[in-house]
Amino acid sequence: MTATTARNRMLGHVITAEQFDRDLLDVLFRRATALDGVRDDRLAHRIMATLFYEPSTRTRLSFESAMLRLGGAVIGTEAARTFSSAIKGETLEDTVRMVSTYADLIVLRHDEAGAAARAASVASVPVVNAGDGPGEHPTQALLDLYTIERELGRVEGVRVAFCGDLRFGRTARSLALLLALYPGVRMTFVAPPVIQVGGDILARLEARGVECRLAEQLTDVLDDVDVVYQTRVQKERFTDPLEYEQARTAIRIDGAIMRQLPATAIVMHPLPRVDEIAPEVDADPRAAYFRQAANGVAIRMALLEMLLA
Repeated sequence: MTATTARNRMLGHVITAEQFDRDLLDVLFRRATALDGVRDDRLAHRIMATLFYEPSTRTRLSFESAMLRLGGAVIGTEAARTFSSAIKGETLEDTVRMVSTYADLIVLRHDEAGAAARAASVASVPVVNAGDGPGEHPTQALLDLYTIERELGRVEGVRVAFCGDLRFGRTARSLALLLALYPGVRMTFVAPPVIQVGGDILARLEARGVECRLAEQLTDVLDDVDVVYQTRVQKERFTDPLEYEQARTAIRIDGAIMRQLPATAIVMHPLPRVDEIAPEVDADPRAAYFRQAANGVAIRMALLEMLLA
């Protein structure tokens, strides 16, 4: 499959991880590897708008870095609920209609699940979902999958333990859907019941024949993993402070956990972290989360090239 064919397959928007198949992923990953470290002007005269209704560091800045490294320009707003006409009551749809006339592509982060699809329904330019509440975060999943392939040399047959906030964690949801494309992958979801993965994701995985299991303690599964994918318990998604405190302290990775982890396994995290991974873990070569975050630039460069070149 060529890059042009891959671009056409995307139908103009990137809204969900389920848009991608193995062929498209292979093209994207090859382009990301080729573009890693590149700085040129192939997207000169193209404009990307970043429209972020929720805070972001890595996603927004890596998208902006990717666009600038390809010679494009960036406009946008962070904290769009405060620093855009949303504060005056303008709907998301009307904002997107207008931003579509100013830019060639919109990268949208929103606090409501389904917001990216709503935006795409009225946009006249491609919309990229940079996280829609507890819904999905497809570009994070792409860089996560790319990281697994680069770190382990394969994706087929990997054993992944997802930990932490699996109820609201959009990154884990999107990555699980992509991993389901690879044969032999086994997934374990490790979390207390209050933040365990939703039945909707389990049903979609089981329909694809993916082997899944649930657990409450990471120590119960450490001897049978290649990847530990830790996530932050998201205080902003909770309405009950007691539930949050119970969830926050449930799963933590520290030196003792790392001593039980297989020598060939890796620890990942979409970041930011709070205290769910102890700083002492950072020096361990199996701690892949900063390398993982760095991979976001190359993946997003490849994605922007597919959509705009």
